[in-house]
Amino acid sequence: MRPGALPRLRRDALIFAGLLAAYLLFSGIVTNSYYQLMLTLVPVWAVVGLSWNLFSGYVGLISFGHAVFFGLGAFAVALSMSLYDLNPWLGILAGTVVGALAAVLIGLPTFRLRGHYFALSMLAFPLVLLYVFQFLGWQEVSLPMKRQEPLLWLQFTDPRGYTWVALGLLAIAFGISLAVENSRFGLTLMAIRQNELAAEASGINLRRWKMMALVLSGAIAAAAGGFYACILLVVTPEAVFGMLTSAQALTVALFGGVGTVWGPLIGAAVLIPLAETLHAELGNIIPGIQGVVYGVAIILVMLLAPEGIFWTLRDRWARLAAPPPPRPRIPAPLRIATAGGAGPLLKVSGLTKNFGGLRAVDDISFEVAPGEILGIIGPNGAGKTTLFNLLNGVLPSDSGTAWLDGQALGGRKLHAICRMGVGRTFQVVRSFPRLPLLDNVLIGAYGAGLTGAAATAAAEDALARVGLLHQAGQPAGQLTNKGLRLMELARALAGQPHLLLLDETLAGLGREECDEVLTVLRRLREAGMTIVIIEHTMHAMLKLADRFVVIDRGRLLASGPPREVVEDPAVIEAYLGRKWLAKTCSK
Repeated sequence: MRPGALPRLRRDALIFAGLLAAYLLFSGIVTNSYYQLMLTLVPVWAVVGLSWNLFSGYVGLISFGHAVFFGLGAFAVALSMSLYDLNPWLGILAGTVVGALAAVLIGLPTFRLRGHYFALSMLAFPLVLLYVFQFLGWQEVSLPMKRQEPLLWLQFTDPRGYTWVALGLLAIAFGISLAVENSRFGLTLMAIRQNELAAEASGINLRRWKMMALVLSGAIAAAAGGFYACILLVVTPEAVFGMLTSAQALTVALFGGVGTVWGPLIGAAVLIPLAETLHAELGNIIPGIQGVVYGVAIILVMLLAPEGIFWTLRDRWARLAAPPPPRPRIPAPLRIATAGGAGPLLKVSGLTKNFGGLRAVDDISFEVAPGEILGIIGPNGAGKTTLFNLLNGVLPSDSGTAWLDGQALGGRKLHAICRMGVGRTFQVVRSFPRLPLLDNVLIGAYGAGLTGAAATAAAEDALARVGLLHQAGQPAGQLTNKGLRLMELARALAGQPHLLLLDETLAGLGREECDEVLTVLRRLREAGMTIVIIEHTMHAMLKLADRFVVIDRGRLLASGPPREVVEDPAVIEAYLGRKWLAKTCSK
């Protein structure tokens, strides 16, 4: 469980229990069968919205095809009852398994896609299954009548029975969603949504966590579809695989607010009664008016509340007290790697990277000793950041390789290299702006394989080390540039790295701010941390680095002690300029 999550979990659970009791009481009063059906559909579509939110809301990959899971669950119940006389409870259970398996089969190819390509690919799956089920002769599958045991066969003469079962299904789905939101699972998914590269650079295996989210989402949507089949009693491919089904799942979550358990509930409570009432009153005049309702809802959300009703109201009116900062603590000693032998901690040999006809990195080789701070300098566009991207797996190299403590880095994924002990900061800070500072840094601890109290302790130690522990509850989006730079450094430290790659950590900082960050870096050097740093602030680099490597146009131009390198005529001509050298020598 995430730090500070227990009070939130209890609060949300109590609110939900109160709303559930009120809904049960109200459903007991309503006698009109049509309005009772409407009261049943609200929790059913809330469950579907929660399932969509578990994947798209937290991961950030928009799914236009959640009807594929809903429809498979519905047909699992309908076919198992009509062909094998199977109890619908078992059919719903079988449907959840089918939905989970379908999620695996769908996720394997589609997770290679990004943005609208992923959304459009998801749209294809329910459409394909719609035609497949029609081709197989299942244009209409009726459930056999089993009125003698209504609870066993989910066929109630009193429509309130369906409402109560739907509320039970909603309670289960809400409980699962609430547990996910307040756990490491939910925090990881939200980090992926807000910045995929930062999450993977912190050691998160993106495909694994996305797959887990899609499997859970698919299973819940299939369970809702299975119960929906019991309400309809007649299942058709158009009713469960159609575009409207996917649109409803997406719209109720977007309208209420994604990335929160309350969004789908708000969306279902507002949109489902509105759509069903208009369909009953005007359906014969305006066919497909339900689709019009969902289309208008999306337009209104985009114009008036882009993040959904929940987030808009919370940000506008609610004053959420930040959790108290963790108590002051003395950071634990850093775990510093030592090379297995007498050799270097990092060895780079012949690294090369081409982008079409441009050779961004050209046969670069160098070594970094344990505990050394190596400064990489050179003009803009020289290939310094590209070199870092090759070292930590953001980009594959065309030739050459690198070794960390004797282990080859080439050919490994970004998250795997992080797990080996390579921490990284970026030229443009990559944060998770909606998450508190502690959660931002906690991602680095999770990426290193730490869990529970150990992960929290590592995150708090890292924040204390950079002087940000007192701001642990503040959202990262509210930090200054210096705070963001230190936060990103803390996230890298929380993973207990052997090697730090720092890409322009001082960029955009004033003189005093630079001095504060340099103080933190000096303390890391005193603790024995091995650092490779790219920086343009030469006076700071002269005070910090033990050795320089100069890169120009992708090639290694010079290397050696800082004073020797900055007086090299080739370096002066390519990067520093004679005015800089004259000014430095006169001091």
